[in-house]
Amino acid sequence: MNLKSQLAIAFIISLASLLGFGAMALFVSKHTIVAFDSTIISFVQGFEARTLTAIMKFFTLIGGTIPVVVLTLLSLFFLYWVLKHRSELILLIAVMSGANILFVSLKLLFHRARPDLHRLAEASNYSFPSGHATMAFALYGVLTFILWRHISTGLKRTILITLSVFMILMIGISRIYLGVHYPSDIIAGYFISAFWLSIAIWFYMLYKERRYERIHTRNN
Repeated sequence: MNLKSQLAIAFIISLASLLGFGAMALFVSKHTIVAFDSTIISFVQGFEARTLTAIMKFFTLIGGTIPVVVLTLLSLFFLYWVLKHRSELILLIAVMSGANILFVSLKLLFHRARPDLHRLAEASNYSFPSGHATMAFALYGVLTFILWRHISTGLKRTILITLSVFMILMIGISRIYLGVHYPSDIIAGYFISAFWLSIAIWFYMLYKERRYERIHTRNN
């Protein structure tokens, strides 16, 4: 696939994600998504059990600020010292810092209170969009993009995508199960994170192509 096709795909994904987030924001603002949220919450919490609660608390824990920061730092170390890819290091920093700024700013903008139906955990600040969902999508999404470029076999790539999707979904579902987020918060977090990730990847691919052209021109 050539660069133009890759850039086009990244742009389409970013636009679709932004429109998706806009739709969710509109539904939340107009209070037209209450029935959807209540139905999903009731369904997810209908599986409540002691063991499952412990599992969900584990996933919500590793989707928290400290574990995300630690995993990001470990990834930066791996990129810098092992793979020697400085540009990918910058991409990771840009994606994670941008995603954090986005969800914090949007929470302050929308001021949506958290659900108060059946809490199995405590959480502070506003609800929309979910910070856990936003950061999980950003972290595992950008790591998938970076590692994909260094994996040659189809099986390993399939495992990579499966693990990333699993982590993203489980962290999001855990927030619904524990009663600290509406499903629309989670979906909105995924959308806004996909938007920012796609934009960052678009600029990264364009930078890499132009850098290659400069080096190629200079050598010739």
